[in-house]
Amino acid sequence: MAIDSAELTLSVSEFELETGKYYRWRIVHDGGEEFQILAPDLFRNSWINQVVIEDLEVQPFGIYAIEFDDEGTIDVWFVPIRPGNYDFWIAGYENRGLAGTFVVR
Repeated sequence: MAIDSAELTLSVSEFELETGKYYRWRIVHDGGEEFQILAPDLFRNSWINQVVIEDLEVQPFGIYAIEFDDEGTIDVWFVPIRPGNYDFWIAGYENRGLAGTFVVR
């Protein structure tokens, strides 16, 4: 998913996933503005294997949000463990189109 800070758009705003499958959520930010991406319900209902930031790995116990202070790429590797619809958004911009949903079956 690419974030365009000039146009305030996301390249993808809906993801369809299956429980028990391994996924990578690649987030690419152009660096035009500082953004915090929140997906607390998705993260709470998934097993988070690792977060990779510029080839550096973090293996967290849990995540609430991901923040970009500059341009770059962050990969979140996870397995959804509960079905449901899980919203994600960029703090302060959710009403301007920077939001979406993970549909987990």
